[in-house]
Amino acid sequence: MSADEVAAEIDVDTTPLFSYDRNVFGQFVEHFHREIYGGIYDPGSPLADERGFRTDVLNALRALQVPVVRWPGGSFASGYHWKNAVGPDRTAVFDRAWRVRESNRFGTDEFLAWTAELGAQAYICTNAGTGTLDEMSDWVEYCNAPTGTEWADRRATNGRQRPYGVRYWSVGNENYEEWELGAEDPEAWARRVTEAAKIMRRVDPTIRLLAASNGDPQWTLPMLRSAGKYLDYISVHRYWDALADHNQPAGYLGSMAHTIEPERTIVQLIALLEVSATPHISIAFDEWNLRGWHHPEGNGPDAIGARDLNDDNSTYTMADAIFAASFLNACIRHGDRVRMANFAPGVNARGPLYVHETGVVKRSTYHVFEMYTSLLETHTLPALARTRGLDAEGTEVPLIDVAATGDPESGTVSIALLNKSPESASLVRLRVNGALATDSATVTVLGAASPDAFNDVAHPDDVRPHTDTIKIIDGRLTLAPHSVIVVRLDAEPRDRKGLSWTIGTSGTRGPGNTRTG
Repeated sequence: MSADEVAAEIDVDTTPLFSYDRNVFGQFVEHFHREIYGGIYDPGSPLADERGFRTDVLNALRALQVPVVRWPGGSFASGYHWKNAVGPDRTAVFDRAWRVRESNRFGTDEFLAWTAELGAQAYICTNAGTGTLDEMSDWVEYCNAPTGTEWADRRATNGRQRPYGVRYWSVGNENYEEWELGAEDPEAWARRVTEAAKIMRRVDPTIRLLAASNGDPQWTLPMLRSAGKYLDYISVHRYWDALADHNQPAGYLGSMAHTIEPERTIVQLIALLEVSATPHISIAFDEWNLRGWHHPEGNGPDAIGARDLNDDNSTYTMADAIFAASFLNACIRHGDRVRMANFAPGVNARGPLYVHETGVVKRSTYHVFEMYTSLLETHTLPALARTRGLDAEGTEVPLIDVAATGDPESGTVSIALLNKSPESASLVRLRVNGALATDSATVTVLGAASPDAFNDVAHPDDVRPHTDTIKIIDGRLTLAPHSVIVVRLDAEPRDRKGLSWTIGTSGTRGPGNTRTG
């Protein structure tokens, strides 16, 4: 393709489709390896405050405007008994999920104090594996009930008089998988979710409830038909580059092949919810990442030590940034149904932030969240990219990906654009409300010298965003190779009665999808 050849025709309409939920920019922390201890919580570190919270981590995450954090897991939740980790007496236990010692020094009160300090909402995942229904409802009581009951009074004794008001709660974690502690068959799971939801809502009817789902109709439909009237979301987990046993991360083009999969998954989940006649239920990807966590079987020193490979910063390149942006773009395009997403994890392992003894490293995915939370507007706009394809190791994917957002009051339009080409800049032509864009625009570009560039302790800024003001002439924009770009411009909203809908790669009707051609 020559430098003057247009790679994509992009059309944006400034009439909003809907406001999407900022909870799609959520994060997740689990008691796995160094996410909690030595990550967000590190008593004795010169960088920690009097409560043991790493202040450099808090500051870095605040810049991401994190809306919600899921905790304590993950698989850890299916063996976690929260009552062992509140109050002055904490007893260390064996964590049967990850096969290591758990000190219980970081528990409910510490997590809720930490999220309050971060400025994020708390989301608690209950133990539906080895736990009981009473244990789940007692946890809601401890967090949300006014004093005058057993567990609310215990909270007050532990130093917190007024309720925490935790809004988001999940019944279980991956209880559909045989490896999970307390795995269930579909019928048993449907009854368990129903009874758990009933008893939790008896304590606090205002909570927002999620329940573990794998998206398989045989598993999910019985649960939705039994418990759907009590639920607000289905909890779905996806790691597209599976690395549990063998840490051989996909390269750049292999990662690009995965960029079409989030939208396909979303379309399938929407269809499942329609079939179940539960249109009020939203989708929460409350664990997601390109890279699956590496944790070989066993609890010997070699198996535990292998988890350090998750913290190899060279793994997290522009491929991870572009995949993360493509996932978020899909969530924004379907923001009327996808109402939460939690990047897993937020700190260390596969997270956007690597924490070491003397500071933090902001990986490539960190900058994607920073750009999206600070630069994108509140409403999803109709957008279509008629784009060339990219051969990603035998899988054709759209070369250019787009999600458009706008502010109906100010008229500001922010467009997230991805150029997946590993080597070539791509010329695109942008139309807004049918006319070629001819505006001044602020353009923020996340890029690097190589698609395999990464940040580490010695080179913390090899991947970083930069911002320029440009003049768009005849709608022409050149997108750097392997880059994530946010274009911000002013445009008058257009008043019209109908909404235009386009055909996406999935073949279903929906706003702002991408097609190749």
